[in-house]
Amino acid sequence: MRATVKYGKAIQHAASMFKRLSELTDAFDFEVSVDETDSPTTPLEHFFIANELTRLGVRFTSLAPRFIGRFEKGVDYIGDLNALDTELAKHATVTAHFGTYKLSLHSGSDKFSVYPLVAKYWGERIHVKTAGTSYLEALRVLASHEPDLFLKIYSLGRDRYETDKRTYHVSAQLDLLPNTDDLPSLLNDFHAREVLHVTFGSALSQYGVELRAALAKHETAYYEGLQTHFDKHLRLLKVQP
Repeated sequence: MRATVKYGKAIQHAASMFKRLSELTDAFDFEVSVDETDSPTTPLEHFFIANELTRLGVRFTSLAPRFIGRFEKGVDYIGDLNALDTELAKHATVTAHFGTYKLSLHSGSDKFSVYPLVAKYWGERIHVKTAGTSYLEALRVLASHEPDLFLKIYSLGRDRYETDKRTYHVSAQLDLLPNTDDLPSLLNDFHAREVLHVTFGSALSQYGVELRAALAKHETAYYEGLQTHFDKHLRLLKVQP
């Protein structure tokens, strides 16, 4: 009953979306996400969601539960890894029971401490959502090669953070931002990363043209940064023999 109250309307909405898409095309991937909420998805709730979607004829490619702990934007996992390990084992039992969909990890970028656990339980049947971290790597290029533009984006981020963070689960604090002239180091700081991450919309609205021009100018540096960053992700997501 608790699961029905918590997820019933969302499941109905997902089923109606799937039906409509099926009327439009035969070729699409359908992912269901119940992540980025205040309440974690228990393994039993995970089973309820997958079972109801299956019963309703929804062919979903992947499912993103809300796991325990905090999966915040652009930073590593915050929480008890041993407790998460225990919980992931139970979720893996649910996905194995159905055997029809991938486990999706939302706010998945930079969760380096979690990747070995995900690889252990799901192998190659995973989807890791990492879009925002590419933007941060772009800002790392600006910090090194176009400091004036980076400082304008950083200043705007500090101004917009309290407003823009309302649609995200983040815990950065403006009064804990580093006071440093080493601009690239800000991309390694917890608070600066989150401030810059969640204010990307404001930054692109005001400085998008300049940002694109700077990345075109320093294209090689950007690609090298992306490769280094995602190589680290992929090494940790690799299933160990």
